[in-house]
Amino acid sequence: MSTDIPQPIVRAIEAHTGSTIESFSSASGGCINNGGRIETSAGVCFLKWNDLKRFPEMFIAEAKGLSILRSAKALAVPEVIHTGLAGPFQFLLLQFIEEAARGGDYWRDFGSGLAALHKNSAREFGLDHDNFIGSLPQKNKQGSSWAQFFIEQRLKVQLKISRDQGRIDNALSKKLDATFIRIPEWLPEEPPSLLHGDLWSGNLMTTSRGGPCLIDPAVYYGNREADLAMTQLFGGFDPSYFESYNEMYPLASGYRERLDLYNLYPLLVHVNLFGGGYKSQVEKVVNRFI
Repeated sequence: MSTDIPQPIVRAIEAHTGSTIESFSSASGGCINNGGRIETSAGVCFLKWNDLKRFPEMFIAEAKGLSILRSAKALAVPEVIHTGLAGPFQFLLLQFIEEAARGGDYWRDFGSGLAALHKNSAREFGLDHDNFIGSLPQKNKQGSSWAQFFIEQRLKVQLKISRDQGRIDNALSKKLDATFIRIPEWLPEEPPSLLHGDLWSGNLMTTSRGGPCLIDPAVYYGNREADLAMTQLFGGFDPSYFESYNEMYPLASGYRERLDLYNLYPLLVHVNLFGGGYKSQVEKVVNRFI
């Protein structure tokens, strides 16, 4: 087998599964994780691992998020097989999704499935535990007001990181503060919806049957327009999915005008993860609303 998997992880997986790892094919894990397809004597799985000290409990949070999404039974989600610690590493073992070409009803199925996911609700916005957005901690302190949750647990947290890192100057920071004050005027209050939380095209796969499958969530209960907004931010989603979504769970009027406002959150996250190149996009959104 390949020696790319650290031996402490090999030993931990083999002890947990009672099987032997026979082969490993590395796959891109982005800038945070290592990962790939592993074939064991018991079957095929997908493995992710990273540095335990840098990202403590990241995979515990991811496993919880995947399990929450699976329990909604709205869209395909890989099953969590095991999450564990092995020396200086943490790892996550998942059902392997064998990808195929998209079926003819792919985007219609995605739209209706996402609507079904969003119909899962809770008493408050947020979640009973914190998790991650990319490599950044995502705070989920629960509350009854969506606008206040969005301001306090999403935008202000990221703005503070940007200020502390010197990625956003004082002038833009003041514009953002002015925007935050007015957000309650602009955002509708709806019952909390179960959100994927990081719904860009890289987190949407295609199953062996040609249907949509969600991976790598940043789950919480929020306004469903936040998920819809992110599908528009970086492209990769056929806009036709809105039709089947809206048939199943009609959107409040004016939602298209609010999408950019919701995307302040992922844009600020990208400023903090990848640098000031996203600052101009943040400024463009802010200038539109104030």
